[in-house]
This record gives sequence, C-alpha cells and structure tokens, in this order.
Amino acid sequence: MRPAATLLATQFLSALADHTLLILAIALLQQAQAPAWMTPMLKFTFILAYVALAFWVGRWADWRPKREVMFAANLLKAAGCMALIAGLHPLLAYGVVGVGAAAYSPAKYGLLTELLPARMLVRANAWLEGLTIGAVILGTVLGGLLVNQELLGALHRVAGQDTLTLLPGLFVAVLLYGASALLNLRVPDSGRRYLAPTRPALPVFAAALAALWADRLARISLLCTTLLWGVGAVLQFLVLDWGRQSLGLSLDSAALLQAGFAVGVAAGAVLAGRLLVLERVERLLPWSLLLGPVLLMILPLAGSVIGTAVHIGVMGLAAGLFVVPMNALLQHRGYVLLNAGQSIAVQNFCENLSVLGVVALYAMALKQTAVLEHIVIGLAAALSTCLLLIWRGNLPPAATAPRQ
Repeated sequence: MRPAATLLATQFLSALADHTLLILAIALLQQAQAPAWMTPMLKFTFILAYVALAFWVGRWADWRPKREVMFAANLLKAAGCMALIAGLHPLLAYGVVGVGAAAYSPAKYGLLTELLPARMLVRANAWLEGLTIGAVILGTVLGGLLVNQELLGALHRVAGQDTLTLLPGLFVAVLLYGASALLNLRVPDSGRRYLAPTRPALPVFAAALAALWADRLARISLLCTTLLWGVGAVLQFLVLDWGRQSLGLSLDSAALLQAGFAVGVAAGAVLAGRLLVLERVERLLPWSLLLGPVLLMILPLAGSVIGTAVHIGVMGLAAGLFVVPMNALLQHRGYVLLNAGQSIAVQNFCENLSVLGVVALYAMALKQTAVLEHIVIGLAAALSTCLLLIWRGNLPPAATAPRQ
C-alpha cells in the first residue's frame, strides 16, 4: 500500500474541496432564491463533463503521466472555484469543476491499478473509497460551517462588514484544490507508458465497452455500479431536502445528515476491505436485492432527527459493503481485458450517464412539487426492479442450464 499513499492523500484533499464547494454552491443558489429544482442540477452540470468527455479523458490519462493529468485537473477545479468567486452562475462554475473532475478520475483509478497487484485492489479500493467518503463527511461538515449564518455573522463583524458573503468559504475551497495539486507532484510514477492514440476516440471507446459487456463478471459489476451511482447521487440531495422539509433543519444542519450517510459508506468500505475478496464479490448481489430497497422504503418511518440519522447511516453501510467490492471487481476485469484508462473511462461514462438521468428525473419531480415520501417509495421500487433484472439476467451458466 505504501506506493499508493500519496495518491490516497491527494484524492482526499481534492474530494474534500469538491464537497465543501457543493454546499457553498447550494447556499449561493439559496441566497439568489433559485427554485428548488435547480439544486440537484448542480450535480447534473458537474457530471455532464464526465459523459461528454468520456471518449477522450481515458486516452489522455493513458498517454500522459497520470500524476501530471491529476495536477492539471486540480488546477482546472481551482479555476472553476475562482470563476464562482468572480460571479459566474453556480451551475456554470460547478460545471467547470466537473470538467477537472472528469479528467482526474481515470488518472486516479488507473494509477492505482498500475501501482498495486490485483490481490491488493479490494483493500486499496477500500482505502480509496473510505478516504473519499471521509472527505465527503468532512467536506459536508466544513461546507455547513462555512454557510452557518452565526459563524458568517461573527466573521463579518470581525472584518467590519455589514453584508454576509460566502467569499471566505470559497477561498478555503481554492486553497484545498491548490494543496491537492501540489501533492500530485509527489505521487509515484508507475513507469507504465502507452503509445499516443492514433485511432478515432469513438470506435476505441465502443470496442472497450463491448469488451467489458462481453465478460459476465465485468458486465455484472458495471451494471451494479452504474445503478448505485445514480441512486447515490439522488440520495445526496434527497437527504438534504428530507432534513429541511420533513425535519425542519437548516442547510448546515441537514448537511450533517448527509455526512451520516457518508460515515456509513466509509464503515461499509472498511468492512468490505477486511471481509471480502474478488472471488466472492458476486455473492453480494442477492443480499443487495433484499437489503437496499427495504432500507430505502422504510426511511419515512424513522421519525425523529436521531432516528433518521441512524437509519441513513445504516443505508450508507449497506451501500459501502456493496459498491466497493463491485468497483474493485470492475477495475480488475477492465485491467485484464483492456488497459487502466480505457476501462475507467467506460465505467465513468456508464455510471455518470446514470447520474444524469436519475438526477434529471429528481429535478423534474421537484419542479412538479412531488411529495418526498412518494419519491422515496418510487426510488426503492425502481432499485429493487433493476437489481432483480441484473441478477436474473446474469446468472452463471450452470444456474441457468436446464436439468437433464
């Protein structure tokens, strides 16, 4: 794990800045009295770059030294944050940050597979996802503190200003991106080099997607991670809306509920790294079919703030136990069948296309003033249906062959 330690540290700082900035961008929309449906559209504009650039970022990450790609991506994220400070609309500025994140992701995961042997990938992914979720937790809490009205008022009184602004928080995000970029320069070089791409991007991408789809284990893990990313993106905003609408919490307090989900995912990631190996990952699917939708369905019954927080944490635990080993399995099969950058680019495209679709549906539901309880029930029903289709459609040949 030592070769990947610096990579894990820079990922932590970059993810910390991403999620701090998200809370700040939500607060900016609230200050501007933007409609409720515009809040999940922050995620839409952020993820749009992942889908639009999927054909190219994996090739770039393979062609260039991956630490240099990560360095440039962090600088682009900082530029998006500076654009927000300069007055660019939050949806557009967060979209610029998304372009940097889209370039960062295949380099990060690709370098991990190049630095470590296959037997360490589940453990390494557990550390990577655990630290990322830790960054989500701290970033959400930090973002909540930076938009807290009492804290902002105290800071502005010290500065002798009458008008509350979010500029201090935005500058904190810029500093975090800068620190991550500097740390990128100390990430080890795996020494792996690929030839400069000469074939058109789209046919290469289509061939990589076909190769993963033809492999049963790669197909299962790709379908599962794609589904879970879409559901997880909606939960990120659903938890905030649930806290504010159903429990009467402020944005900074509701952000703590979001952090509770992240704590659960981190715990699930750690357990997955300790308890599971690649050969047993497929066995998780029937359990997820039972547990995930049930936990989501009974969310409205949690009642109190404490009960809701505990329930959301358990949901996160189940998600972490499921998605981390599935992610490791997909990375391993992609590394065997293709190369690191190509497989991660395909994974990002599929997962983030799911995010775009599900977040857009959630925004449309909010625009139509749908009841949150109805959205939760519909999401649980859709999740159970999709998991059942994945399970039944990808049983091993021995399980589907007719008896003689």
